[in-house]
Amino acid sequence: MPRLLIVVGSTRPGRVGLPVSEWFAARATAHGGFELDVADLAELDLPPMDESSHPRLRRYEHDHTKAWSARVDAADAIVLVMPEYNHSFTAPLKNALDYLHEEWRHKPVGIVSYGGVAAGGRAAAAIKPVLAALRMTLAGEVPIPFVAQFVDEDGVVQPSEAMNDGADAMLDELVRVERALRPLRAPVAA
Repeated sequence: MPRLLIVVGSTRPGRVGLPVSEWFAARATAHGGFELDVADLAELDLPPMDESSHPRLRRYEHDHTKAWSARVDAADAIVLVMPEYNHSFTAPLKNALDYLHEEWRHKPVGIVSYGGVAAGGRAAAAIKPVLAALRMTLAGEVPIPFVAQFVDEDGVVQPSEAMNDGADAMLDELVRVERALRPLRAPVAA
């Protein structure tokens, strides 16, 4: 079964990204198309890029980079759960993407963005050129406007029908695109 890496892109204390990612992970589990791995950037705690070689060379010096590389390398598809801060995506998410290069290549990516009226749409638009540079293929988006209305007093997301339908459609597309891109990720014979 292919592996889906869900990346929690917010590290702020009190963030809504954690309950949103928990909702999406539960939805992905129910979908059944992937084995799951959830990477919380707050727990991962990558320092600002501290490798001396360009990531495309994969000559990593630090254990935190080696561990992150192995985790992303093992993934067949990615979902970024990301807020919008000041019309863009978070610095920790950019840092996590920039640590690696080849590990992202030819993998489908979905975006679960959230925020206020814009539903994280400006952050999603800002990250797309980065994903393209990493040769990832966008396989869907689930924008969540006014996200606070979906989080109950216990900090659990109570999703709308549109959120659930959007997540299911994106997961279906991730399955299809992952299957199509799999041959491109196969090792090239020398």
